[in-house]
This record gives sequence, structure tokens and C-alpha cells, in this order.
Amino acid sequence: MNKTRALGRSALIGVLGALVAACAGPPKDAELAEKCELGLKAAYAELDWAKAKGLSGTVDWTKAASLLSAASVQQEFGKYPNCVDKVNRARYYIKQSQK
Repeated sequence: MNKTRALGRSALIGVLGALVAACAGPPKDAELAEKCELGLKAAYAELDWAKAKGLSGTVDWTKAASLLSAASVQQEFGKYPNCVDKVNRARYYIKQSQK
């Protein structure tokens, strides 16, 4: 019985340790993180607007959609400069798709 309790406690401590380790702190560069997030929101709104206008079949629209997907991945991994770069490029292609 004592072995079972000790094993249970060890498992619980391991799970709690994993949970604490999984909690990421604030981003190192909060300004870039916010710029990435706000840029993604704005770009996705512009992309949706372009789609509503019937521009979703254009090459530029497709490039923008791909860049935004990649930017979202960059955001998840905390690669904020890469995210901001991709968002800016995507917004350029969204504008080009509207010409």
C-alpha cells in the first residue's frame, strides 16, 4: 500500500512539474508580440474582405493566405520578427489582389 502511495505521489509531482514547465512566461519582446497579434487580426480581416469581394481566386490572395498561415505558426513559436515580416508581406499581396 505504501509503495502505491509513493508511486502516486511521484506521478502527481511529475504531472505538476510538467504543467509548471509548460506555462510560458510573457514574451521577451512584448511590443513585437503585440504587433504580430494585431497585424494578424487586421490582415485576416482584410483577407476576408477581399474574399467577400470575390478575389479569393487570385494568385496574390493565395500568397497572402499562405503567408498569414505561416505567420500564425511563427506567432505560436514566439518568432515575432518573422511573424511581423510575413504579416507585412501578406498585407502587400492583399492590396495587390484588389487591383
